[in-house]
Amino acid sequence: MTSQSPPTSTDNRGPAISADKLTKRFGDRAAFEDVSFEIGYGEVFGFLGPNGAGKTTTVRTLGTLLTPSSGSASVAGLPLTPANGVDIRRRIAIMPESPGLYQRLSVLENLQCFADLYEIPDARSRIQAVLAAVGLTDRANDRSGVLSKGLRQRVALARALLSDPEILFLDEPTSGLDPAAARDVHELIGQLRERGVTIFLTTHRLDEAEKLCDRVAILNTTLLSIGRPEDLRDQLFAKSLRVVTLAPLTDPAPVFGKIASVTRWNEEAPSTYVLVVQRLTRRGTGRHPRPCGCRCRRGLDR
Repeated sequence: MTSQSPPTSTDNRGPAISADKLTKRFGDRAAFEDVSFEIGYGEVFGFLGPNGAGKTTTVRTLGTLLTPSSGSASVAGLPLTPANGVDIRRRIAIMPESPGLYQRLSVLENLQCFADLYEIPDARSRIQAVLAAVGLTDRANDRSGVLSKGLRQRVALARALLSDPEILFLDEPTSGLDPAAARDVHELIGQLRERGVTIFLTTHRLDEAEKLCDRVAILNTTLLSIGRPEDLRDQLFAKSLRVVTLAPLTDPAPVFGKIASVTRWNEEAPSTYVLVVQRLTRRGTGRHPRPCGCRCRRGLDR
């Protein structure tokens, strides 16, 4: 595992979140184990991994909803202990994958309900502020049950912002959203980043982590790697393309030689060529850097 310190910050409070060999077990099964990292204030930190990797359980543990089996951690400068649970929860907010709204209540009524639970002072102005922040001022009186999933995610984000948290946990915030709704959520996260909110983001999409995060940790029960998204992409994906043509090329050199990013190539088998490239593709889209003139199928060598 490679490790990288949080970005340099002028904040002198120490790490926003730290974990040292943190482990959570359910009986004989480890949800995650020996997880260690630090997150700086104002950092957007991504937890990347497949379903079942332990991402949500990590969020629930750091959010005081579950007690760790072993190891230690601190959140918002406080040791993660049962005695500090209330104080930690006053400084953080969690937006789960499922919004968990009261479907028969309006957007405004949902936020009023949670503002009462959070004992928010001057709740009315705070609700108006978070509605404006997520672009839902004109939908405040709409019943939550009739909203699209993308709009419900916005309401959930507004609810998470009610307490003006120091640290915001976002658990798969774009799961199941169409591209337009996901883009809206990305823009909202970008705005929070500009305001200096510390964000802990779980996702299984590398492109999302690459777009939003300062650093990313790859988790699959254990922590595999930590680093900047572009560095992790270079580690995870070999810089080569396997090109399969419909028929063998009589003279491949002129075809592949016209592609600016190809440094060399070799014929692996008839109609199959391996191209070594300087950089694969923009954002890993799977497209050629520019058209090569052949009708081919592309695959990334891992």
